[in-house]
Amino acid sequence: MTKPVSSYIDGSWVEGSGDFVSRYNPAAPDQVVTSYHQASAAELEQAIGAASAASAAWDGLGILARGRVLVAAAAAIRDRAEDIAAVMTAEHGKTLAESRMEVDASADTFDYHGASARNPIGTEFPSSHPEERILTVRRPLGVVGVITPWNFPLQIPAWKIAPAILHGNTVVWKSASNTPGVSVLLMEALAAVGVPAGVVNLILGPGALGSELVANPLVGGVTFTGSVPVGHHIRGIVCGRGAKLQLELGGHNATLVLPDADPELAATAVVNAAMGSTGQKCTATRRVILVGDGHEDFLARVKDKVSALIVGPGMDASVQIGPVVSPSARAEINAAIDQALADGGEILAQAVLPDGEGSYVAPTVLTGPRSMAICQEEVFGPVTTVLYADTLEEGIELANNTAFGLTAAVFSSDERSIRRCVAQLQAGLVKVNAPTTGSELHAPFGGMKDSTFAGPREQNSAAAATFFTHEKTAYLRLAPKKA
Repeated sequence: MTKPVSSYIDGSWVEGSGDFVSRYNPAAPDQVVTSYHQASAAELEQAIGAASAASAAWDGLGILARGRVLVAAAAAIRDRAEDIAAVMTAEHGKTLAESRMEVDASADTFDYHGASARNPIGTEFPSSHPEERILTVRRPLGVVGVITPWNFPLQIPAWKIAPAILHGNTVVWKSASNTPGVSVLLMEALAAVGVPAGVVNLILGPGALGSELVANPLVGGVTFTGSVPVGHHIRGIVCGRGAKLQLELGGHNATLVLPDADPELAATAVVNAAMGSTGQKCTATRRVILVGDGHEDFLARVKDKVSALIVGPGMDASVQIGPVVSPSARAEINAAIDQALADGGEILAQAVLPDGEGSYVAPTVLTGPRSMAICQEEVFGPVTTVLYADTLEEGIELANNTAFGLTAAVFSSDERSIRRCVAQLQAGLVKVNAPTTGSELHAPFGGMKDSTFAGPREQNSAAAATFFTHEKTAYLRLAPKKA
């Protein structure tokens, strides 16, 4: 993008009154991608006020009209696909192919929720009174606070914003500081298709504004994706004042490989899920648990695939793994690898790093004792650890031995073992002979334990309606006839 960007409040681009900051390309640390003045508390208050003022008119438009706006937004995103993908790769570091896939998935999300405007949104119950009908109806929360991370800077906002505004809510969106340019391009697409002033407001600002957003009494619901500590902080604020809350937090996802697994299928899935998007996914495979004996072929294939990975700038079409998002992220990941080695681990496979000063981390497969810190702590990068279990019971117990419970996978051709894993793995999403990453937008998405707040899931239209609306029950009785 290489130009200044701004927050978007009440239908206008607003230069923030905070610090002037720049976002640099993680593949080329001297290259400025976006610059902007951060929003302050004053701009946040303005955005919340605008969203509150726009709420009644947006709700009054009706869900079918709002659905048509979402479908138009999907088309606008596709029209801007190459521009959005290029900025995403420059800000985030993921490969251009991965950015293009994210843009397409995000447009699909707006299309899906736009089409779901025609789904049933109420239920009729029988009444004991002959002239009465009992109906449930759904009403919007009002203003929804949306706080999104940098790792999927378009898709996760789409997951949250599309169903929020479909169901008549207005939005104040605090986007990630690492990817402001992508946020601006999405906001431009929404504005271009006629989303009214105040319905979606974009705040580019420091993390502290998130606490102010979720504490505001005008905000009827909050949806957040990010780290566990920040999620718990938000939970205390939002639940303390009785507003609705949706959290998607971290993961430490395990893949179980049984002796009868197809070694090529399993190895391909593990490497793609652990290393794709430079491992910067909550659903990435963090642990590989080999159950029983006979995994030499699988391990040989994993080593070959990891060693052959091409690391480099995301704009290079030959590159498979881009840089991580920042120098500080690189330092944290490398420190975790060093700690694993100090804890008794060893490197099974590692890709070669390119020349240059980018924020590159070598895709790495480790093995070692279960007591290694990396077996419990989420390392947000291209690193996975191989562990061993003698029996399936031990493997399931090991997979469940974390505070997280987002996704899990099992590779096997034995139906009894598969059923046992589906029933006993403590994860909100269990994949069979498929990677821990990836989900379908029409199916609910969410985890267990510290990975998710115990509330409505994301994506699925029924789950979206449950979170983004209040359910009311109406007893409709006819008035007595006049004499």
